Amino acid sequence: MSLIPTPSATTHHLIAAGFHALSDPLRISVLELLRKQEQCVCDLCDALGVSQSKLSFHLKTLKEAGLVKARQEGRWIYYSLHVSQFAILEQYLADYRRISQISPARCCDMEGNREQR
Repeated sequence: MSLIPTPSATTHHLIAAGFHALSDPLRISVLELLRKQEQCVCDLCDALGVSQSKLSFHLKTLKEAGLVKARQEGRWIYYSLHVSQFAILEQYLADYRRISQISPARCCDMEGNREQR
């Protein structure tokens, strides 16, 4: 029996992967450079002062999170932002801004039963 991910599970995975990808300063720097324009790996390496192998690891994380997309032209790979994934993350955070008040938890007695209010 194969498990097919539900849309909700897929969305939760994309959100978690997106925030994980955003948790590294170098990856944030990559995204900042890509905000301006599409860039090839060699230009990103030069701008960030990192080796291609180090950058490749971080670009892979960004791609797996859906934050960047790649296209190949000849022997060069060009990266650009995948804006729709940012919209998913933005919507996720926006949902928390709409929470005005969180109800307090009901008290439990020592035996784990909830008190009725």
